[in-house]
Amino acid sequence: MKVEIMGTGCTKCKRMYDNVNEAVKKSGIQVEVIKIEDLNEIITRGVLMTPALFVDGEEQIAGRVPTVNEIVEILK
Repeated sequence: MKVEIMGTGCTKCKRMYDNVNEAVKKSGIQVEVIKIEDLNEIITRGVLMTPALFVDGEEQIAGRVPTVNEIVEILK
């Protein structure tokens, strides 16, 4: 499974990255976590609001920071 966090490095983006890593540990699922901060890549992927969470190439959440438990549910 591949999880991508898209954001320009703002506080919310960093919090999402931390929450994703905690959710991965909590779930025990093998996940590749990638942080994308390149604005051109973010725009190319069609993200209108950051932070955004993509799982296996599909946008799951955009414009807000999900809770750790919410991310665990998405990963299942």
